[in-house]
Amino acid sequence: MDDRPTGYLSDAARAALRQASTATLTSQLIKRGFRNTFLGGLTALRPDLHMVGYAFTLRWVPMREDLDSGGTVDNRTNVQRLAVEAVGREDVLVMDASGDLMAGTLGNILASRVLARGATGVVTDGALRDVTGFREIEIPSYARGGHGANSSNRYHPADMNVPIGCAGVLVMPGDVMVGDADGVVAIPRAVAEEVALAALEQDELEAFVLEKIQGGSSLLGVYPPDAGTRAEFEAWRRR
Repeated sequence: MDDRPTGYLSDAARAALRQASTATLTSQLIKRGFRNTFLGGLTALRPDLHMVGYAFTLRWVPMREDLDSGGTVDNRTNVQRLAVEAVGREDVLVMDASGDLMAGTLGNILASRVLARGATGVVTDGALRDVTGFREIEIPSYARGGHGANSSNRYHPADMNVPIGCAGVLVMPGDVMVGDADGVVAIPRAVAEEVALAALEQDELEAFVLEKIQGGSSLLGVYPPDAGTRAEFEAWRRR
């Protein structure tokens, strides 16, 4: 049964996450005690696109010949193909490949199907096939690298919509995934709403601080901001 709590963010929170940087979100999560949320080592294949969506997970395990012969894939039973046909609007397909780069976990044709189903991103801690094709698809995609071999040469798709580890970070189905040019952060669903709104305020404050620093202010009392700077910021926001 698919009981993912998709669609639980408010419109205001979704709008905030579309603007928030992963650096800001990571800072907000650290303030709440979540220290391991940034998926390190991944490259954005479309750094011009911002990703916001709910995690739909796929877990790969090492291939074994009695499970995958390397022949024709059966779309009715192969878990990867079932996952591609199960992702929905606002989902992000997040794949656990244990950091292995010796085959591609997804190619551009399957990614195009993921996009057509309304998903908003593709994330893997392994490799992707057809990297040039991914750069032409209007979907944010993140990977550790590229590889020309198909998945069955190296992996077996074992489960979908189960807790996974991706790039050393726990990702639960339904967690909020946000990506920018720097990478991807996984936001636990329990704090996603408050983190989103707090991140928007932090980004606005840091824009004000940057403006003051560029104008010649010293760091003292400005970064981090003291009460006086915060009062200036509130006045600046009302302009």
